Amino acid sequence: MVTRDSAWPGGVPCWVDLGVDDLDRARAFYGELLGWEAPPGSPETGGYSICLKNGRAVAGIGPKQGPPDVPPAWTTYLSVADADETARKISAAGGKLLVEPGDVMDAGRLAIAADPGGAVFGIWQSRAHTGIGLANEPGALCWNENMSRDYEANLAFYRSVFGYDYDDMSANGFRYSVFKVDGNPAGGIGELGADFPADIPPHWMAYFAVADTDAAVAKVTELGGGVLRTPWDTPYGRMAILGDSQGAVFAVIAMPAGG
Repeated sequence: MVTRDSAWPGGVPCWVDLGVDDLDRARAFYGELLGWEAPPGSPETGGYSICLKNGRAVAGIGPKQGPPDVPPAWTTYLSVADADETARKISAAGGKLLVEPGDVMDAGRLAIAADPGGAVFGIWQSRAHTGIGLANEPGALCWNENMSRDYEANLAFYRSVFGYDYDDMSANGFRYSVFKVDGNPAGGIGELGADFPADIPPHWMAYFAVADTDAAVAKVTELGGGVLRTPWDTPYGRMAILGDSQGAVFAVIAMPAGG
């Protein structure tokens, strides 16, 4: 378990939020699945909820942004000290700014971008809201990974913008690297190779820890969600890729003892 009450180091995934059409339905789904308390937010935030686990912030649920045909989705935010300077680096490194830096009241300053591989992510300069307060615990975020069909370009992009070092974990035709901040693993960057269906878009995936992956999959089905990839075992825990009751994709993993 990891708890934190201050800003996360630069480049670390520090927050995730879900944009959906039906906020009440999403709050109920994740409350049942992950044990979150998700009180509705104020009208000035569009009802944006800060979801809590054991009294600590773990994720956000808010109204979907963009055109009506944009699907519900989870967004991963990377911590930055200066959103404006990072936005300039993103553009210079070949990324595309989708939402220019702007203040979110006194909570912080954010921007939304797409990397050269096409995956959308956010950057977060924290003020009153420092991001995730609980991680690596059932019901909380435990991993974030970037997947695209432009693996080498994305490795170069994220190194240029965030200064990442990498540990190459590639094997058996699958290319994947763990990115590190201050020498510590912070997430993954991988390739959507030929074995992946062509309709899978570039993305950042959020993984939530659960006590029992198979039980979580059964619960998702009961709650009206879907199973995109049935549970499978890895050296890092038993995983599954799921869709919630409005179609937003996420992953769960039952981590082995010790995290």
